[in-house]
Amino acid sequence: MTEAIASTDQSRNGLLKIAAVGALSGVLTPLLPPLIDKLNGAPGDIRIALVAVPFAVLVGILVRRCSANPWWAALVAAIITMVAFVCAVNAAIFIDGQANGLAKASRNILAGLSGGLVGASVMALGIALLPSGPRALAAWLPMLIMGTLTGALLALDNALDLDLTSVLFPVWQACVAVGLTTALQRAKLS
Repeated sequence: MTEAIASTDQSRNGLLKIAAVGALSGVLTPLLPPLIDKLNGAPGDIRIALVAVPFAVLVGILVRRCSANPWWAALVAAIITMVAFVCAVNAAIFIDGQANGLAKASRNILAGLSGGLVGASVMALGIALLPSGPRALAAWLPMLIMGTLTGALLALDNALDLDLTSVLFPVWQACVAVGLTTALQRAKLS
């Protein structure tokens, strides 16, 4: 019985560490655009994808350590994360444009929810297709729900007029990293 409790404590501590590293990657994310904007000639979507590198590195590490995937799957998962980031940004921009008649705060909430959902969904779909990726939707639901709901923090970022800092990225990346880890661990146990 004490081994089960100790295992739960270790698991909880591990998830807290993953959340902390996810939050750290989220702090780094809004600092990158000024550096990446200095790349002349790079297409816009490539620059957006490069902003996701800190979180993509974390996702690659998590896929390597928390699943039975081959080594190359970690690299693929990192690339999927960068693609998901581009899709999320484009979805948020699209929804913001479609909700033109709404108040700015409402548009930002809708754009954030859609961007959060798209980003988490693209990651879940892509990583589920890896050799040892979880195939059951139930394994991904916590990550999808957290990714969608925390996406609404985009409205807070815009209300506070944040530029080189963000509330959205640290919270979203911490939540999605924890959701990804739990999905990978469930698949590894089954």
